[in-house]
Amino acid sequence: MLTPLIKGFTLGASLLIAIGSQNAIVLRQGLRKEHVFTICSICFLCDALLILLVVGGFGKLVASSSNLMLTARWGGGALFLLFYGIRSFRSALKNEFLSVDASKPLASGLIWAISTTLALTLLNPHVYLDTVILLGSIAGQYPETERLIFAIGTAVASMV
Repeated sequence: MLTPLIKGFTLGASLLIAIGSQNAIVLRQGLRKEHVFTICSICFLCDALLILLVVGGFGKLVASSSNLMLTARWGGGALFLLFYGIRSFRSALKNEFLSVDASKPLASGLIWAISTTLALTLLNPHVYLDTVILLGSIAGQYPETERLIFAIGTAVASMV
């Protein structure tokens, strides 16, 4: 019973360690020392809910339908990555650099932080690719009793 927990934790940690949009907002709020507990709690609760949904059967539902799998793969993932890649390539060709204008105040406040965190967490196609496709397919390899243990390991990685 320890193996699915450890595998869930290590897989979850490997997916979450990469600095994506969700981690960027956590780092930003942490550096500013604003609403850190709230932001981290929202991220953990969203991650845990998505993980439990997928391991509880949503991943199997998507995997069992070729249309849903095709939509998730191409609609959510490939098109987003293609658009993001083209945008990044165009940005790299420009002779510009990132600068911070100190005269302009940064957006802040609890409502801004919460809404931005929810948007970056739930509207990010990487979340669904990683959770639904990857975690769902790996969790589906375990017997039903061990899937929950795998999910707990993955959720604990998010919390850590």
